[in-house]
Parts: sequence; structure tokens; C-alpha cells
Amino acid sequence: MNLNRKNVFGICLTGMLLSLIISCSDDFIDVPSNDPNSEEFFNTEEDYQRALIGAYDMLHSTYLNVLLGEIASDNTLAGGESANDVPGIQQVDDMIHTSENIQLRDIWGWMYAGVNRANFIMEFKDKTEFTGKNEVIGQTRFLRAYYYFELVKWFGDVPLVVDERILFGDQFNVDRTPKAQVYAQIEEDLEFAAANLPASQAEIGRVTKGAAQALLGKVLLYQDKFSESANVLEAVINTGPYSLITDYSTMFENDNENNAESVFEVQYTDLEGAGFGCLQCSEGNVAVGFNGIRSYTGPTFESGFSFNVPTQEVVDEFENGDNRKAVAILDIDAWAALTGATFVTGFEHTGYYNRKYIARQGDLNTGDANLTNPNNYRSIRFADVLLMASEALNRGGIDDARARTYLNRVRLRAGLSEVTSSGSALTSAIYKERRVELVGEGHHFFDLVRTNRAAAEIDGFVTGKNELFPLPAIEIELTGNRWAQNPGY
Repeated sequence: MNLNRKNVFGICLTGMLLSLIISCSDDFIDVPSNDPNSEEFFNTEEDYQRALIGAYDMLHSTYLNVLLGEIASDNTLAGGESANDVPGIQQVDDMIHTSENIQLRDIWGWMYAGVNRANFIMEFKDKTEFTGKNEVIGQTRFLRAYYYFELVKWFGDVPLVVDERILFGDQFNVDRTPKAQVYAQIEEDLEFAAANLPASQAEIGRVTKGAAQALLGKVLLYQDKFSESANVLEAVINTGPYSLITDYSTMFENDNENNAESVFEVQYTDLEGAGFGCLQCSEGNVAVGFNGIRSYTGPTFESGFSFNVPTQEVVDEFENGDNRKAVAILDIDAWAALTGATFVTGFEHTGYYNRKYIARQGDLNTGDANLTNPNNYRSIRFADVLLMASEALNRGGIDDARARTYLNRVRLRAGLSEVTSSGSALTSAIYKERRVELVGEGHHFFDLVRTNRAAAEIDGFVTGKNELFPLPAIEIELTGNRWAQNPGY
């Protein structure tokens, strides 16, 4: 099986948390839906591998988490064609989203579809023995942790179900679980994954020990467990097979995917077509088409929908001489003047585009071309690991000297001078560095929230409300209105 080419992919679960709805199919697992014991499946290693591919497949739908997470921050504006173009995206940008928001409902449903696929494997983990089974379970538990972490980031307390599928009817028995308990399960899953996964994989795209450790370090950092976070992140730095690539300009190009800086990437391909009727079924990176230049004609890039446009504020955050700026930000007016390219300005046009994730020419352009871009999402980069370790060491009062060392490795690669500050000044420098290093990658909103800076930075952000997003109203209704909504919604 080839994760990178994704030739055995799966049922697309678009429905709600508490239903297992098959809305479209890519011949993932042909298991009778009326056979909850799955007696006809999980009889061979191949069955487990096929189910595991299906669990990986829902990573494709996280394009929306990245896109909407960036727009929620002060890095970008919603953009699009008009103020009415995908209202749910516009609402999140303006911090006026409600429990009826379709995009938030998609994030909820798609992440729980991922959880369910992982739990499907875990429910029958003891059915058949084979060599290397713990590694399969390690990958499964990493994926479950990944999906649950997304759910906790977006919604806070969420229903926690492990080692069994969530089926229709369970909504009357399952309650929201305090996020501390969800985090504890995520940590447990990642610890198991780190202990049972190899440092490298023969098949590109599969989870490694370093990926599990890096995600664990991030999860611990989100809980302000600074010492624990620093320990696991420094293990990745000191023993993992990762390094900063020398030429940052190639970091996000399609011919430099899964490079030495990549700790974990979501693998996308343009071999299969896609349509708006089932966006999460696309094997391509849908966000790339949404980020693209509207009605573009010219060299290098392809056209798109002009969402997620960077603000002047974030452009100005780059220091003079920072070689990352031209890689992260496309100044479309300067580009058009240089190349003769033409384009149409969209809503909230700032003159800038997210160059990291806009379509490049040379793809297969499988229809719909805007939905099938093959650009991998660099979910965890080594630069992020260095900056997270720096933050944990600094904010935990552990060792500012080591914190500066990791921070300055990132800055020196960017062509900038070393930082010499300590204490709170160093904290501010780390925050700034995370913003410019990771702009366009969907992290900044959650960085602002977890460090209590969001209200001061994001227009319309209401403290005590907008740290979390609302649970979809339909999910609460399905429980007989037993679940409480998040505050403020």
C-alpha cells in the first residue's frame, strides 16, 4: 500500500458525531453496516492495514482546520469573491460565528469521522495477531490523538469515546468530557505511539516516533506543562533525524515534500478528481485552491478563489532581510508588474496571498482543479519543534540559554541576527518568531488563545467566549438537548 499515492481510500463520513453515515465511497472497507461485530473483517494483517489507510484518509479534511484557523487569527482576512462568499468563513473572520456555522459543523463531523475510523481498529485490535501489530496500533493511536487534539483546540470539552465506534443512538449515553481528561487520553495515545513506532518509515507519509513525540510536546505545551513539553521536544531535537533545510525558498514546493525538516506531513495527491458535493472526499489539498489568486493568468501559479489573504500587519512583522518573507507572502501587484500576470481583485483584497499554499503550475489539474491540488500540508516542521522547545524552556523558567539557542537556529536560517534577551523580552521574541515562521500554516489563532493574547490582537474577539467555538446546534439537539453549549453561544 502506498500512503503517498493513496490508492485504497475510504468511505467519506460527512455526518454528525453520533452517526456513522456513509455518504460517498472510494472502496475503503467493504464491511456490512448491519454487522457491528465485523466478523467478516479484521481477519488478516491486510484488513488492519486497509482500515488504517482509512483512518489516515480523514487527515485530508483537515485542510479546513488550517484554512479557518488562519482566518480566525489576525494574520489573514476571509477574502473570497464577496462578503457573501461562504458565509461561515466570513463569520469566523469577523468573530460573529454561531452554532449554525456550516464550516464549524464540518470540522466537528470530519474530526469525529477520523476518531471513529481509528476506534474501529481499536475495537477489534485483539481479534487477529500478526508480526508488527503494535506498530499498526501505534499509528492508529497517533491518528486518534491527532483528531481529538483538533477537537479540543476548537471546542474544548468534547465527548471522549475510545476503543469502540460511536454509533447512532449513543448520543443518549455519551456526555461531553472535561478537556483535561481528553488531553490525558491524547497523551496516553501519543506515549504509546512514540514507544512503538520507528524513527523512520519505508513508506512515505506514515507516522514515526518523532512525529508522535513532537505532537505530544505540542499537546503538553498547550496545557502549560512546560517541563514535560521541553523534555519530549528536546528528545526530538537531540535524537530525531530532523534538521532545518538550508534553502528555505524550497520549503513549500511540491518537489521538496517530506524533506529533512518534515516531522509530519499530510499527504495530498492530484490523481483523483473531486467536487463540492463532498469536499472531504478530495485527495487534494482543497485549501490551496481556496487560497489561490482570483482569475489569475501568468507564470508559476494557478488561479483560485482568493480566500485567506494576508494582512498588511503580518507582512510588516517580517524584519528587514528576513528571507522567509518572499516565500510566505506573494505581493501580487509587484509580481504582476514583474511578470505581466493579470488577476481580478477579490473581497477584502490586501494585495497579498499566502504563497506557501497557493497552486503551482505543473499539477495534473484533475477536475475540479481547484479542489485537487497535490501540495502536502507540513503539519509539524522541525522549525516549529525548535520554537516550541524554546517557548517551553523560557516560559517554564527552565533555561533561557537553551531557549535562545533553539530560537536563534531558526533566526539564523532566516538570515537574521541572534536574539540575546532573556525573561519576558525573550518570550515576546519567541512569540514574534512563531508568527513569522509559521504564518499561513494555521497555528497563530491557537497560539494567541493559549497564551491569553487573543483579545488584544483579534478584532471582535470576546474574552470568555471566543477562546472556543460553538458546538454545532444539531449535535446538541440529537442528544435531546442534554449537552450544554460553550459559553457565549
